[in-house]
Amino acid sequence: MVRRVVTGVSASGKPVIVSDGEPPVTRQYTHTPGFARSLVWNTAAPATPSADPTQTLKSYVPAPGETIALTVTFPPGSVYADPGWDPVAAGAEQLENTPGLAELFEPDNPGMHTTPTVDYGVVLSGEIVLDLDGGETAILGPGDLVVQNGTRHAWRNNGAEPATLFFVLIGAAGTA
Repeated sequence: MVRRVVTGVSASGKPVIVSDGEPPVTRQYTHTPGFARSLVWNTAAPATPSADPTQTLKSYVPAPGETIALTVTFPPGSVYADPGWDPVAAGAEQLENTPGLAELFEPDNPGMHTTPTVDYGVVLSGEIVLDLDGGETAILGPGDLVVQNGTRHAWRNNGAEPATLFFVLIGAAGTA
């Protein structure tokens, strides 16, 4: 999945690497093959250096001023078209693994959701389509950046390979 390097300060006051490896809150989804998510870090407001807070995160929707950093790997759309794909089991898995966020996805319009956040997104690999409620789309590739301003949207992978994105969600007042 992804490698996360976390720095800190030793008892003697020197900068040190506290951890180096896969984020501990990493999920490879069972009911949507190829879908994966890693919680990289999260902060409360005001942000302060801390021990790893990811194990105790209660909601994947940050409150105003809080942040969540995560990677998401989107499988090709063909996964969702496979007759063996079970949307009920996949939805339950999302609810279990991304509380707060999974509830915002619209059951009658797959993938569409609105979050009370400003999000910074970076495409790390693959190609993904940002699908906006009004019908506009943007095709994004490696290195492309997006600022998602609390608008109704979905992410679509129309290609044959997975697409991995890095997101920073910033809790915002007055959105959604």
